[in-house]
Amino acid sequence: MDRHTLVSEIFRKKSFLCVGLDTEVAKLPAPLRDHPDAVFEFNRQIIDATRDLCVAYKPNLAFYEARGAEGWRDFERTVAYIGAEHLIIADAKRGDIGNTSRLYAEAFFEKLGCDAVTVAPYMGHDSVSPFLGFPGKWVILLALTSNPGSNDFQRMWLEDSRDQLWEQVLRTATTWGTPADTMFVVGATHPEAFVRVREIVPEHFLLVPGVGAQGGDLAAICQHGLTPDCGLLVNATRSIQYASSGADFATAARAEAQALQQEMARHLQR
Repeated sequence: MDRHTLVSEIFRKKSFLCVGLDTEVAKLPAPLRDHPDAVFEFNRQIIDATRDLCVAYKPNLAFYEARGAEGWRDFERTVAYIGAEHLIIADAKRGDIGNTSRLYAEAFFEKLGCDAVTVAPYMGHDSVSPFLGFPGKWVILLALTSNPGSNDFQRMWLEDSRDQLWEQVLRTATTWGTPADTMFVVGATHPEAFVRVREIVPEHFLLVPGVGAQGGDLAAICQHGLTPDCGLLVNATRSIQYASSGADFATAARAEAQALQQEMARHLQR
């Protein structure tokens, strides 16, 4: 999905919601635990309940890889079921030397049919460049993540610089790609950083985790993060996927997604 299509979908749906699909067998609703195809069936019902309310889905590879070949099959089937009308983000957090990154890129973009993949940029340009150059595909670089440990390295001040490390990541990576093929992860748990983010990357899309279960404030993000093209994909996972552990899990998921979408619609109208 290219940038023009993504922006068009955002304003058509009045939503910049990304639904995470971090499906954990131990957390499946009780009615599905004996289902012979439980993970895919859960994903299918979550997708059916939310597809008109969101523009992207983000399955985290760890929840599928941990289950071996069966998990990979569920991931592939989930991606295929989502289809071409949503941006599909493989939350894989890859990043390695060039020939290895090239194979990761081919796997996610050509074999698995994903639109974007999350990449750790700390091995530098040659670890990221193989993900670029695929038409309509995106690399999403980790910049300032939502977890508490982001303070360990990402917020360290660089010598002889006014930048923290995450700021230098943004500055440098803008020379690698363009706003048409590169996004950055900036956590909703750092709302004060969005002013600075937009000073450095005024046009790039941001993938924003941390709304919902992690307590991020959507209004605070929108205040300084929105651009004329929206420029945000706000992800919610646990608050939607696990809104209910009963037979009404899909209905509850839709209600949570709809509440976020309606708030997003208000911000897009301003």
